[in-house]
Amino acid sequence: MSISTKRGDEGTTGLWSGERVRKDDLRVEAYGTIDELNSILGECRHFCTLPGSVELLEKIQLDLIRVCGELATASGEARKTMAPCDSEALTAEVNRYEEDIKLSGFVIPGSTLSSAKLDVARTVCRRAERRIVTLADSVSVGAPLRQYMNRLSDLLFMMARAEEKAEGKLRYSRPKQETKMESASTLPKC
Repeated sequence: MSISTKRGDEGTTGLWSGERVRKDDLRVEAYGTIDELNSILGECRHFCTLPGSVELLEKIQLDLIRVCGELATASGEARKTMAPCDSEALTAEVNRYEEDIKLSGFVIPGSTLSSAKLDVARTVCRRAERRIVTLADSVSVGAPLRQYMNRLSDLLFMMARAEEKAEGKLRYSRPKQETKMESASTLPKC
């Protein structure tokens, strides 16, 4: 059986639950962005250097397949694949990283190749979360799925910082201290 069915030639696609919808449907936008994130995480696995990172990313990729399955189901009883324990597991990982990395300001992203890849994944994760929030305005999206996506971007942020810390390249943005004269001035001159 070929993956090229030609059924999408007119701009529609099939959902997991069998319905056909336009390819720019909010549901397709949401799970399409998750698919993009999953592909980027596959790339991240080839660049991460810390023990356990590859395995954690692969587990997340498997979770994202479940997220796509839930988002791609429209009819009848919504297929809820994500559970509170999924976001709790991510929260535990974030906490583990935070114990080791004491953040002290705004981070400049991408100080290493591996952290740059993870930061791109984090921003795509945030976009996916925004697509899911928009979708949830019109259809039911389970709270565990929404919570999972929110925690995932936090975890990807901390994984990137761990990669930087391991190479001694964690960098912070230090805003310039305002003087009284600067704070009283209007917009800066060009």
